[in-house]
Amino acid sequence: MARLPRLEVAHWPHLVVQRVHDGQLLARDDADRALLLQTWREAARAHQVSIHAYCLAADHFHLLLTPEQDASLSLFMQAVGRRYVSAFNRRHGRQGGLWAGRYRATIVDPARYLLDAMVWVETHGQRAGGLSPVLDDAWSSARHHLGRGSDPLVSDHRVFWSLGNTPFEREAAWRSRLEEGLSVPLARRMSEAMHKGWALMPDAALPALEAAVGRRLTPRPRGRPRKVTAGPAP
Repeated sequence: MARLPRLEVAHWPHLVVQRVHDGQLLARDDADRALLLQTWREAARAHQVSIHAYCLAADHFHLLLTPEQDASLSLFMQAVGRRYVSAFNRRHGRQGGLWAGRYRATIVDPARYLLDAMVWVETHGQRAGGLSPVLDDAWSSARHHLGRGSDPLVSDHRVFWSLGNTPFEREAAWRSRLEEGLSVPLARRMSEAMHKGWALMPDAALPALEAAVGRRLTPRPRGRPRKVTAGPAP
């Protein structure tokens, strides 16, 4: 079965994951992690991408970002791959690729799902059995959104700014969102949508976007199509 074209649409937030090969590490030390963040900053600036949330895991990373052009996301990821993998190989005396296939991404409706997607990204360590981001997560955007430091990599989305009129109000509201987390069904839905390329948006908004991108944005119903029985001849 032919795979669907990857979703990349200008001005829509996208939830992205990139994994490394089995047995490899995304970063072996903090110098690698700092290099990856710097690579993201430079590639985002060069290819007109705004990063709203991120996290680094042992064998993959997650990003929530908005591309300004239809090709911005692909160009950004290509630039990250070229620079980071090359530098990683030089530092550690290795050769060959690092990524386990192509990155996965999907579109996120900002009004309905952007804050949920931010929570999903910034609580990744908690879901994986690590510390809560409210307590400690040096390698995610949670510190920025909790007011523990200004992260030049992060461009806050207007929906995040709607959480409060002051930084203190937004930080307190975000702390509550992170502590609350996501329901298991919603977290599962986000992961599946990202890996399979199904859009995270209300059903009413799907037809117009499907027409714009030229592909379906939700899975087909399971089972065989229902047979249509012809009626009696007029």
